[in-house]
Amino acid sequence: MSAAQERFEGVEIVYCDNHVLVAVKPPNMPSQADASGDCDLLTLMKAYVKQKYQKPGNVYLGLVHRLDRPVGGLMAFARTSKAAARLSQQLRTHAMRREYLCVAQGEALEQARLADVLEYDDGAAKEAVLCYERLEAREGLSLLRVRLETGRKHQIRRQLQHAGLPLWGDARYGNGRPGQQIALWGARLLLTHPTSGAALTFTSLPPQAFPWQIFAHALFTDRSPEVD
Repeated sequence: MSAAQERFEGVEIVYCDNHVLVAVKPPNMPSQADASGDCDLLTLMKAYVKQKYQKPGNVYLGLVHRLDRPVGGLMAFARTSKAAARLSQQLRTHAMRREYLCVAQGEALEQARLADVLEYDDGAAKEAVLCYERLEAREGLSLLRVRLETGRKHQIRRQLQHAGLPLWGDARYGNGRPGQQIALWGARLLLTHPTSGAALTFTSLPPQAFPWQIFAHALFTDRSPEVD
């Protein structure tokens, strides 16, 4: 296995072998094709695999999880159906860990566990649980590290808004304004390799732009992804 750490059409590929591909989704790019018709990460990564390995015909690439369109950060893909099944199982059993960095408006507690029931337009009501740790607070903002215990649509955004800590730049669940970029980033991904059983850890830090840079000394110590 070997880490890729290269770029394709502006997207950073952190890792790629015969079973797993990990890339950094740019903010405002769909995770997969949608009604907008805009370029999406899944389609782009299929093109990357096809070109890199000179694959004839259609390329298989399984979408293991998603990030909201405005959110950037790490995403894992499966290169075989067996890998897709095993990684999906890790996701369901929480063996795959996804950690996020975000900047919330207001001064958060040093740490908290939030449990809510989120209602959706289709009438469904689902339990949502997350834990956060405050890394720093300044200028009326809090830098948080968030770990999900459940995987619900818009979970972090909705739960923090409900807790009185809307994310900076979130136009849907906060008071984000046009031109602002939501301060939520998929920063850490831990999984077990689906065939070798190796523990893999990947990290990615958000761009050095406001409001991230006001927490620069807490964030930008090492921007290189890691594979353990």
